[in-house]
Amino acid sequence: MKPQFKHLGKGSVFFKPQYMKLFGSNISVGDFATFIAAPDDYIQMTGWDAGDWAGEINIGHYVLISPGVRIMAALKVSIDDACMFGHGACITDADWHGIYDRTKVVGEPKPVMLEKNVWVGEDAMICKGVTIGENSIIGARSVVTRDVPANCIYAGNPASFIRNLDEGEFITRKDFFKDPAKLAHDFDLLDRHILGKNTLWSWIKSIIWRDKTH
Repeated sequence: MKPQFKHLGKGSVFFKPQYMKLFGSNISVGDFATFIAAPDDYIQMTGWDAGDWAGEINIGHYVLISPGVRIMAALKVSIDDACMFGHGACITDADWHGIYDRTKVVGEPKPVMLEKNVWVGEDAMICKGVTIGENSIIGARSVVTRDVPANCIYAGNPASFIRNLDEGEFITRKDFFKDPAKLAHDFDLLDRHILGKNTLWSWIKSIIWRDKTH
């Protein structure tokens, strides 16, 4: 994956990278990002790089990208550290056609900014010109057309204020990666536990005599 990025930080993990589509030469990713793609839900990131346009996508450290997420930039999409995106979430900084001139490619883009530790729910849509403040949460299937302040929850179509988050310290994905060596060791132990009962015979049995356990 590294040659397809303008910058790719250390420790990033890609699950099923063959189901990712990257377009454009201005896509950058920080350290310890996690991308989870799936055969029925590709991750797609497009930095529109044609004509006078050179769209940028800048993704910070510790960001989580789930299956089906789409990020499209004609101008600039900035995602700060420890943001999380649920399945099928979409961010775009453009309409991709003019409102009155439908032949006008891209239209009138406006940059999008997500500050630290934002959580975007499943199938939510973040539209052009939006800034989402630190720690805020966007509910599933919401359509965000206006700025969202820090430390609150917005949901709906169009997204509107639901409530403020309680005051206090947040535990973020950055904390999850405080000790990368220990984390890798823990994941290895988990794999060993899950796969511990796998044998050649159980694999053959799962192919020939399928039941609820296979």
